Amino acid sequence: MKVRIFAFADEASPQIDGQIAAMKRNGIDGLEMRGVDGTNVSDITPEKAKEVRKKLDDAGLVTWSIGSPLGKINIEDEFAPHLDKFKRTVETALILGAENIRLFSFYIHDGKNPLDFRGEVIDHLGAFCEAAKGSGVTLCHENEKGIYGDMADRCLEIVRTLPEIKNVFDPANYVQCGQDTLEAWKLLKPYTKYMHVKDALSDSTVVPAGKGEGNVKAIVADFIKAGGADFTMEPHLRVFDGLAALEKAEGEKRKVSYAYSSNDEAFDVAVGAFRELLSEIGE
Repeated sequence: MKVRIFAFADEASPQIDGQIAAMKRNGIDGLEMRGVDGTNVSDITPEKAKEVRKKLDDAGLVTWSIGSPLGKINIEDEFAPHLDKFKRTVETALILGAENIRLFSFYIHDGKNPLDFRGEVIDHLGAFCEAAKGSGVTLCHENEKGIYGDMADRCLEIVRTLPEIKNVFDPANYVQCGQDTLEAWKLLKPYTKYMHVKDALSDSTVVPAGKGEGNVKAIVADFIKAGGADFTMEPHLRVFDGLAALEKAEGEKRKVSYAYSSNDEAFDVAVGAFRELLSEIGE
């Protein structure tokens, strides 16, 4: 099965035209849409979604997933308005032809035990599942620091309790939570629909794929061996606006660890690192 690479291309440019240019330049198959022309994807109008769909169609690109912020509210916040936003986002996904909606499992206040909110989390996620029923769009939960499903055991609980929800595996987020990524992968491999390509060091610095402590190469290789094919680039690399001026002033190339002079450079480096990793595992 051919590996397909998608991207949060808003990390290259906030504008859809710049995102398309970055994807075309790097041979990306399509978009995990998060921000478009300065607006979050969950807030764009149907008219805007149709406009963006036409641009992507004309460029030979697809919207693979909606990189929504759904589930990124505190579990104790009012849920009804958030559910309404979810329903609008499903409509947007259908206009864009997106196969997936990425979502989260709600923030827990610092100092509180996530397990005390298990019932509310499952109920809220279940309401999302009910609202999406029959749409053909797959809901995909991503692990994220500070939410109920930040650690692998609770991610596993979510996808087992609500089998309509599939797993998005993000190695860097696990590193930042102190979760062993190989242990997480062992638990979640059977439930994972796609991966976010992101790596990190133990100090939480995000680095190109294979340069950190997320065991990205081993996990990617195992995912592909098991039939996995879909990956979303999420560079999150540091852009240091003053880097070029600093280098010029010093008259030599100063190495700033995994920092880049522009969003486009950071995006291109991230994609290049992943392609190098794929070539090392024979893909």
